[in-house]
Amino acid sequence: MSSRISSSVFSANGKRFREVFQHVGKDVVNYFPGHMAKGLQQMQKTLTQIDCIVEVHDARIPFSGRNPRFGDTLMVRPHLLVLNKMDLANMQYHQSIEEALKTGGVKKVFYTSCTENIDTTIKHKILPAVTELVTSVDRFNRSEAEDYSVLVIGIPNVGKSSLINALRRMHLKKGGKATPVGAHPGVTRSVMEKIRVSDKPKVYVYDTPGIMLPHIPNMDVGMKLALCDMFNILVLTNRQTIFTACCLILPSNTI
Repeated sequence: MSSRISSSVFSANGKRFREVFQHVGKDVVNYFPGHMAKGLQQMQKTLTQIDCIVEVHDARIPFSGRNPRFGDTLMVRPHLLVLNKMDLANMQYHQSIEEALKTGGVKKVFYTSCTENIDTTIKHKILPAVTELVTSVDRFNRSEAEDYSVLVIGIPNVGKSSLINALRRMHLKKGGKATPVGAHPGVTRSVMEKIRVSDKPKVYVYDTPGIMLPHIPNMDVGMKLALCDMFNILVLTNRQTIFTACCLILPSNTI
C-alpha cells in the first residue's frame, strides 16, 4: 500500500523529500483506550456548566486527526480552534488553511506557541474571542453567571494543558503549572476541576484528556499522528516499529 505526499527539493544539497511512503503492512492501528471513552462521557456531563469550547490541535497537521466525535457531541456550545505548536509548523500556507477551516464551519482560528514566554495570540486574542462568542449567544442556565467557563478539548499531545498554563501565566502572572504537562500523550486522563486563568474577565477552564479518533480512517492519517507523537507508543509496540515505517531504505539522494 503506497501513499503519495507532496514532493519538495532542497536546492542547497541536491536532496529531495521522498514522494511515496511504502507502508509496512495494511492494518491501521486504532488507539482508543478506556480512559478516553470515560473522558468523553465526563465532557458531555460537564456541558451544562460550559459557555465555550476551545479545541486545540497541532498546527503541523491542521486537517488530519481532528476528532469528529467532538462535533457530534460537544459543539452545541460556541467553539474556537487553536492550532498550537506553530513554532514547529510551516506557516507559509496559514491563510489558505484558515480559509479552508472556516469554509468547513470553524468560525475562529488562532495559531499559538506555548513554548514562547509571551505569545501575543495567547495574551491578547484568545480570551477576547471567548468573550465575544459567549456574549453573542444565549447562555441558557448560565445566563446569570458572572464568570465564563471554558472546556479545553483535543486529541492527545497537542498542548491543551500547556495552553491553560500559558493563559494563567500571562493573565494572572502566576508561575508553576496548574495542570500537569508532559512531552508524550496521556498525562491528563480525566476531566479536571476548573482552573482560574483570568480575573478581567473572570474565566475558568476545564482541562480534559486527549480523545483520539475511535477509528483512524487510513494509513496517511495514522502516519501523521504517529510522527507528531500523538499515540502512547508503549501500547502500540515500540519506537523501532514507527522508525521502520517512516525510514524505509531509499536511494541515497532522498530523505
